Amino acid sequence: MNETEHNLGPQPIIELLQKHKLTHHDLVAASTEQITHKMVSRACKGRKLSRRVQLKLVNALNTATEQNYTLKDCFTY
Repeated sequence: MNETEHNLGPQPIIELLQKHKLTHHDLVAASTEQITHKMVSRACKGRKLSRRVQLKLVNALNTATEQNYTLKDCFTY
């Protein structure tokens, strides 16, 4: 795989974090699963993540915002 297949550009999760005025740390703290600041950072930058990590991040976002976001709301891939 080449570099462009791994880096998919900024993802919608960034806009959702800004909309709710959340930091990466807020997402990590809200999670009931094990996620790291590095996972959140990679997600925002557009680094391709496994489906499992994506789901953990969406679950943390839903917990932190008390909303019901889906994978399609947060990621474009």
